[in-house]
Order: sequence, then C-alpha cells, then structure tokens
Amino acid sequence: MKPLVVKIGGSTLGNRDTVLEDLVALQKQGVPLVVVHGGAQEISHWLARLGMSTSFINGLRVTDAETLKVVTAILGGLVNKELVVGIQALKGKAIGISGSDGNLLRAKLKNSELGYTGEIVAVDPTPLKILLQAGYMPVVAPLSFGEVNGKLTLLNINGDTAAGEIAAALAAQKLIFLTDVDGIHDSSGKVISQLNINEAKEMLALGTASGGMFPKIEASIKALSATSIARIINGKIPHALLEESENKLKGTTIVPK
Repeated sequence: MKPLVVKIGGSTLGNRDTVLEDLVALQKQGVPLVVVHGGAQEISHWLARLGMSTSFINGLRVTDAETLKVVTAILGGLVNKELVVGIQALKGKAIGISGSDGNLLRAKLKNSELGYTGEIVAVDPTPLKILLQAGYMPVVAPLSFGEVNGKLTLLNINGDTAAGEIAAALAAQKLIFLTDVDGIHDSSGKVISQLNINEAKEMLALGTASGGMFPKIEASIKALSATSIARIINGKIPHALLEESENKLKGTTIVPK
C-alpha cells in the first residue's frame, strides 16, 4: 500500500490530541503514514522569549545564523519529539527525523535575503521507506542541508514544500494538509471543492489564493507529479483525519486533470 503523507500545520498543533489519535488509529488499521510538521508559531514564541527579533519575506522567515540555531532546536527537537512521544503514548509506533537526516532533503540557499533558508533540490526517500517497512510512522521536521560557502550546513525549509516533495518522492496515495480553515476560498469567500493543476496554477499566477495557501498549492502541484490527489482540510475539526479517510469531510481537493 502506498503511504499517506500528512502535513500538520503549526496552527493545528494545539489541537493535536485528536490528530494524534487519528494517526494512531489509521496506523493500527494498516495505513502507512508519513507525517511532516510545522512549528512557525513555536519558533516565534521562543525567539521572543530569547529576545531575538524575527522577520518574514513573502511568508518565509529570514533565518540568520543565530535564528537557525533556534529553528533547529524547536523543529528538530521540541516540536518533533513532543509529537513522537504523543503518538507513542497512544500506543502508536513513530520515529522522529528531520530532512537533514539520511540525505532526505538536500537544498540550496533560496536567496541571500532569506539567509539560511533552503530551496529543495533533491529528495532521497530511502530512510522513510526503511522506517515504513519496519512498521514505523516517520515524523519529519522541515529541516534540510546544503552547501554554503563550500561547507555543508543545516538549512530551514518550508514545511508545506517539504511535504509536497516527500509525497512526490514516495508516490504517495494522498497528500493531506491539516490547516485551520475549511479549504481554499474563492474571491467571494466560498470554499472551492475541487481544482485541477491548471486551475491551481492559474490561482497562483493571478494571486487569488490567500498568502498561507500559496505554498500549499505549490506543494500540491509538485506532489501531483506522482500522487493522484492532494487535500486541504480543516485539522481543527475533531477527528478530521478519520473523517477524511471515510470521505466524510469537506475541503479542497486538487487533482491532476
């Protein structure tokens, strides 16, 4: 069975109780799962606690050398391990890794303005396949690595982008984004139930999608090169994942044609 790739957004991490319950329930049903998580709000919280300023360009965090240390600690440490322990507390099987482990996500600097923020250039899904084959649920922190000034270094990456690249590399059965809204909205505020790739690309070109949806739509387009469906749903709805598995949940579906 092809795996299901689930992206847990930072906005839904606070509602993770039912999300984790659903992940474990699906795993016990024999569904192979790969989880990619965010953590932007937690990073901002800790930067503020440490008295460090932060800024964004087009929704991406400007990551200087000191910010990178906090990003790595929070994404690869605190958030990742809390999720793993939460899954294990419910008798699930999970192992936390980051995109920098096992050559999973290799990247290059996106641009000089963003500092140590990476753009993914290569994906090696081997570590995920090994964990899945052994019956574990990989929980992936959105970190990568790449060459900067002739040396390999950690790089911060967008979690939605990481999920799309991983879904494509695994030829996942489905990519699901758990967000804090009911899906992609049109100009009148109505949820768009379905888009094909061309319609999704048009939304990006015209700028008609809200800021937070841009990386999700881009990631869905990437995933659909090898995946048959991408879904954007409201992860704050109790047991949203189980409802989704039974095709009972509304949201936005993006398909190849």
